[in-house]
Amino acid sequence: MTPQEAGQVFVDPAAYADPTRFHAACAVLRRDDPIHRVEHPDFLPFHVLTKHADVLEVELHNKEWENAPRPVISTIEGDRRREEQGDLLRTLIHMDDPDHRAYRGVTSEWFLPKNLALLEDRLGELAKLSAQRMVELGGECDFARDIAMQYPLQVILAILGLPETDYPRMLKLTQELFGASDPELTRGQSMEDLIAVIQDFFVYFTALTEARKAEPTSDLASVIANAQLDGQPIGIMEQISYYVIVATAGHDTTASAMAGGMQALIEHPDQLARLQADPSLIPSAVDEIIRWVTPVKHFMRNCTTEYTLRGHTFQPGDAVLLSYPSANRDEEVFTDPFTFDVGRSPNKHLAFGFGVHYCLGAMLARMEIKALLTELLPRLKRIELAGEPAEMQTLFVGGLKRLPIRYEIA
Repeated sequence: MTPQEAGQVFVDPAAYADPTRFHAACAVLRRDDPIHRVEHPDFLPFHVLTKHADVLEVELHNKEWENAPRPVISTIEGDRRREEQGDLLRTLIHMDDPDHRAYRGVTSEWFLPKNLALLEDRLGELAKLSAQRMVELGGECDFARDIAMQYPLQVILAILGLPETDYPRMLKLTQELFGASDPELTRGQSMEDLIAVIQDFFVYFTALTEARKAEPTSDLASVIANAQLDGQPIGIMEQISYYVIVATAGHDTTASAMAGGMQALIEHPDQLARLQADPSLIPSAVDEIIRWVTPVKHFMRNCTTEYTLRGHTFQPGDAVLLSYPSANRDEEVFTDPFTFDVGRSPNKHLAFGFGVHYCLGAMLARMEIKALLTELLPRLKRIELAGEPAEMQTLFVGGLKRLPIRYEIA
C-alpha cells in the first residue's frame, strides 16, 4: 500500500468499518509519511497527522490551531453550505477560546470528581440491570445493541433529566446523526436528510428548554436551559447544541467502547481470564479498552499562523486531521501497540483528546465501563462470538453496531 492509497482511508467511511485495513494504512503513514496530504475530488485538501507526538503538539497549541471553521471533516458540498448558511450546530467542539472556556464552564461542575462520585451507586445499579438483562436474554444476544447501547444511554439521559419513554427516540436520532455515512443507520444520504435529523433534535430540545425555564429542576437540562454568560442568557443555537452534544456523544462513544471492549476480551481470552483472576486490573483495562476502540476517530484543526511541525511548514488556513486511532497505535509510544493488554501501564492514549478540549465526560465514561466490568466479569462463566461483528461506517464517531454473542452468566 502506497502512502497515497493509505491516505484515502480518511475520506472513506467504509474504511473505519474495516479496522484491519484502516490500521494497516495508518501504519504505512506513520512509517513513510506521518504528515500526509490527502486529496480527493469530494473534499478540500488537508494533511493528516498520524503520529502521537504530532497530534499531542497540535492539541497543546490551541491558539495556533483552532477548531473553526471546520472542527470535523466535511465534503466540499458541506463546506459550501456552512459558508453560505452557517453551522448546523455550535457545540463545544465548534468553539475556540474565549467562547469555548466560557461555555465549557456552564456544565463543568457537573463533571467534577466530587459530583460524579455521587453517581457510583446508580452506575452499579444499572450495571446489575445490564447483567440481569443478559440472563433474561437466555444466553445469546447482540451485546452492542442490547447492552452496550442501553446502559450509557440510561446514564446520560437520566443526568439530563429526560423521561425514559424518550430514550428510544434519542438513540435513533443519535444513530442517524453519527451514522449518516452508514447505509443501515442513516436517514438518507443527502445533506437535507442530515439537516432534518438536526431539526428533530432542535424541536425536541426547544420544548425541553421551555419546560425547564418554566419549572427548573435539579437536572443538567435545567442548568443548560437557564445558563447565563455575562448576565445574559446563552443563545438558543448554543443552548440546543449543548443538549445535542451531551445527549449524543455522552452515550454513543461510551457504548462503542463497551461493545469494542467486550469483543476484545472475547478475542483475547487470556486477557479475559487475567482480568477475572485479578479485578484490581479493571481500571487499567478500562483505559486499554478506550485506547483499543478509540470511538472518536478525528477532529480537524485549522492553522492560524505559520507553524512548523516535523519539518513541514503550515500556512494560515491550512487544515489538519488529527487521527486518534493512529496516534493510539503509535509504535514510538506504546509497547506492542497491536497487543490488547489489560494491564498496560503507562497508557498515554489520546482517545479523549488533550489540552483545553479534553473530553468533559472522560471520567464518567471510565466510571461506566468500570461499573459494567465489575458486575459482569465475576458472573461470566463462558462467552464467545455467535456471529460476525459489524462496525459502523463513519468518518467521525463510531464503533460496533452489531456484536452477536453466546454466553453463560450466573
